[in-house]
Amino acid sequence: MSIDYSARIPNNVALSDNRRLQRALESWQPNYLRWWRELGPEGTQDSDVYLRTAISVESDGWANFGYVKMPEYRWGIFLAAPQAELTIAFGDHRGAPVWQEVPGEYRSPLRRLIVTQGDTEPASVEQQRHLGHTCPSLYDLRNLLQVNVEEGRHLWAMVYLLHAYFGRDGREEADAMLERHAGDPDKPRILGAFNEKTPHWLAFFMFTYFTDRDGKYQLATLAESGFDPLARTCQFMLTEEAHHMFVGETGIMRMVQRTCEIMNELKTDDPERIRASGVIDLPTLQRFVNFHFSVSLDLFGQERSTNAATYFTTGLKGRYHETRIEDDHRLLDTTWPVSMCKEGAIVCEEQPALLALNERLRDDYIVDCQRGLNRWNREIEKQGIDYRLMLPHRGFNRRIGAFTDVGVAPDGQVLTPDAWARQTHDWLPSDEDHAFVMSLMQPVTEPGKMASWIAPPSRGIHGQPLDFDYVKFP
Repeated sequence: MSIDYSARIPNNVALSDNRRLQRALESWQPNYLRWWRELGPEGTQDSDVYLRTAISVESDGWANFGYVKMPEYRWGIFLAAPQAELTIAFGDHRGAPVWQEVPGEYRSPLRRLIVTQGDTEPASVEQQRHLGHTCPSLYDLRNLLQVNVEEGRHLWAMVYLLHAYFGRDGREEADAMLERHAGDPDKPRILGAFNEKTPHWLAFFMFTYFTDRDGKYQLATLAESGFDPLARTCQFMLTEEAHHMFVGETGIMRMVQRTCEIMNELKTDDPERIRASGVIDLPTLQRFVNFHFSVSLDLFGQERSTNAATYFTTGLKGRYHETRIEDDHRLLDTTWPVSMCKEGAIVCEEQPALLALNERLRDDYIVDCQRGLNRWNREIEKQGIDYRLMLPHRGFNRRIGAFTDVGVAPDGQVLTPDAWARQTHDWLPSDEDHAFVMSLMQPVTEPGKMASWIAPPSRGIHGQPLDFDYVKFP
């Protein structure tokens, strides 16, 4: 499925065969570009950036590297190749042919799923728009901008579905995604994590590791959808999402490596001495892990969810790797363990699996997050440092679900409100932590050079050397 780059909107969905849809999307495009210039990355709009651009959706052709000015990036609409005789894999419609048009009875919940996913894409661009001013290297600046343009393309994917399949309602929803803004007091983004600030690169790496990983799991469940255009759109988006998580995981790894090097040079684990040497101490990194992990857990929603059950039974949203699971794919008589707080203690109870779909997905996510911590901890151990980064308990610092307003320590102990208030500063980033991290955020734009607080990557991008000119300023 080659992508037509001669079109005003690059696509592999034969957009030129539907003149009405093409005109509608072309009328939306100027508003998108206006949004990009006003709320997209600051200070780099006129720079030449060594970006990856999709040229087809096949495994050997989805990436082409070259210099592009971001406003000239060819955002487009790319769906994975269709599969013949594909059937719905789960729910009440299991075994029926996948839908190529929106089932009328499911129009509203399907639109809500698409809008919620689509709203996250421009939100993260808005959250990260100031980071270019404090980049730790040209390598990292290029990765930030690659993430940004791909989030922009993911927005295009959802806007295409809204325009193509939901008529006037869809066009209005597409317009609204450019009217809501991250952190706006009057028109905020739909999900709370996408209204948080991303003030510095430590927060960016944590966001791309933890919050973009939530995106991976949400996209993976939508990629199982019985609505085939949505499933095929998300399958391609997952290819790009992997890069975003790579940026986060390797960014944190490089910070851990640099901190351990300084600890060994100074022969100390004193956070104040380590900070004075221009790196981020491991306890501070742990507090940021605690915050970003807990905020991202909230994105999965309530532990018991009738909405999730409805999405599943109607065939709109499956489980992670649905077709690899060995069960009846209907969940009529099965259960799933769910954690909750009862009488001051955390207990695990079996709940109907159909209502516990969010919790099952959260379980998959937690296991995946731990893999990255294991790799960071191996680096700490390799350097002979007696410290381990840990994921806090799933009930820690939650604002949605069974642990809302329950004081749960990182080790899972349930605390009184007073005990929680006394110890919160030990577990979550303080204003002083943010101020310290911000003090390190001095831009480094000489090719091959790195900020003091982060180690160089193990290799460059697409075979290029580390001192390659990844971003050319005007």
